[in-house]
Amino acid sequence: MQSRLFSRASTPRTAQQSIAYRQMFPDGVCRVGERAYSKTVAFEDVNYSLAQNEDKNAIFEAYRDLLNYFDSSVKIQLTLINKRANIKDFEQSICLPQREDSFGDIRREYGDMLKEQLSKGRNGLVREKYLTFTVEANSRSEAKPRLERIEADILANFKAIGASARPLSGAARLELLHGQLHPDGQEKLRFDWREITKTGQSTKDFIAPTSLDFRDAKTLRVGDHFGAVSFLQILAPELSDKMLAEFLDLDTTVTVNLHLRPIDHAEAVKAVKRKLTDLDAMKIAEQKKAVRAGYDMDVLPADLVTYGKEAAALLSDLQARNEKMFLVTFLILNTAKTRRKLDTDLLAVSGIANKHSCAVKRLDFCQEQGFMSSLALGVNQVEIQRGLTTSGAAILVPFTTCDLFQTGHALYYGLNPLSSNLIMAARQRLKNPKGLYCQGRFPNRTKTAVSAFAAQAFQKTPQRKEFIMNTIEYIQSGDYLLPAIRLSDPPNAPPLGKYGRMHKEYLRREKSALYSSLLLSERLYPICREIDIAAQARLDAISDREIAHEIILAELVYV
Repeated sequence: MQSRLFSRASTPRTAQQSIAYRQMFPDGVCRVGERAYSKTVAFEDVNYSLAQNEDKNAIFEAYRDLLNYFDSSVKIQLTLINKRANIKDFEQSICLPQREDSFGDIRREYGDMLKEQLSKGRNGLVREKYLTFTVEANSRSEAKPRLERIEADILANFKAIGASARPLSGAARLELLHGQLHPDGQEKLRFDWREITKTGQSTKDFIAPTSLDFRDAKTLRVGDHFGAVSFLQILAPELSDKMLAEFLDLDTTVTVNLHLRPIDHAEAVKAVKRKLTDLDAMKIAEQKKAVRAGYDMDVLPADLVTYGKEAAALLSDLQARNEKMFLVTFLILNTAKTRRKLDTDLLAVSGIANKHSCAVKRLDFCQEQGFMSSLALGVNQVEIQRGLTTSGAAILVPFTTCDLFQTGHALYYGLNPLSSNLIMAARQRLKNPKGLYCQGRFPNRTKTAVSAFAAQAFQKTPQRKEFIMNTIEYIQSGDYLLPAIRLSDPPNAPPLGKYGRMHKEYLRREKSALYSSLLLSERLYPICREIDIAAQARLDAISDREIAHEIILAELVYV
């Protein structure tokens, strides 16, 4: 009798039952609740950390407009993942395939050099960013057109930001969930929609880990990995746009989730006004107490004064600055191979939060709910929320810096100074093939290898004909192929005089664009020479007139 009274019939008994969705469809629509359907969009990074202040403000405003687009009927989840990549696939993408020619030794040395550089950075970590949005509808056929319309608007907003984005299909979403449920990153998903009808299994059977263990109050187990879910307690009056980037720059497996639920604008204004009314009532009560006690009625508790000012400022933002209210849940999922490594990673996360006047709290006895809320499904089972305006939520900018890493006949150009990842580029596939410059430091034999492969790749590129049509010749200079730009024969003229040099300095300081154009077109010297000759002739004419004037004056004096 006691077991039937106190046992929970809905308690998951398998890993498949714990995964918080009901059905995944091939078009990417996922049914996550009785009336809830979600879709996911993957977006790339932009160079926010390296941008100037004007560009940062433009990115911030565009991202703020993206958040303002959502109404109260749409729930948002931002999922930012640092996960382990498949090392074998990663090494295979940077190594040159062997061929039957005399460059075998050079290829092997080039590959060894790349592997050595690979070990210096955080190249075992792959950074991925996703936005999941959820709507409520009575059926999938009713939810699908609305999800597609929201998806098109999100892609347009990301394009305005400058970040490329793409919607995920059902198979891509399953691959994403499989990667989150297998933190080691070494196991690949083997899935085919036809297997479901043949085997009678569900999609959860293909992505589920070997085990999920939530018996510990503060940690969890995903297969053979330890994990812990924490929430960020925002205590700072103003947030910094660097906090989220510092979480993502950790050299560890971490998943940062931001659940945002927009509040209806009219309801938010009413709620703030009700709070102001309650604060005014509390002020009146405190003033009555002060009068009865016989001291100054203007002396109020500091918390009451502070809350009153903050509520008044919030109401002003909602009514005058086109701000919305969001209920934000900030979750951080750390996973590690050992418990000791997990504790070290949690200390690093806590240190970043303390640096920005925030606190990281463990979800005690709620690790399962926190873990399911960390999956890119659009489900939030954690009832810990903080109210933020649109600007307050947008200051958590999910952009840091882009990594230039291309596969397939790509050449090594150094390490990214911010992310410490390899820079691999196939110049013939870039928007500006001649615009990439790098000053590397390699041994002499490696320089020979890089130069040989650069020349070989350049000769095989289909754009070689275009270069010949443009009558541009290139010469080999160390590791690079440089345009063979030569000056014409120098004129047989004396050096510039005083006034020619003055005009040249004026152009260099005040008219830099004109100076560069004249310099590249070899017209700078002739123009300065002409001005110098004209100025000298003018000076001579003035001198002749002054001499004649002095002679006339002298004659008049002595007459």
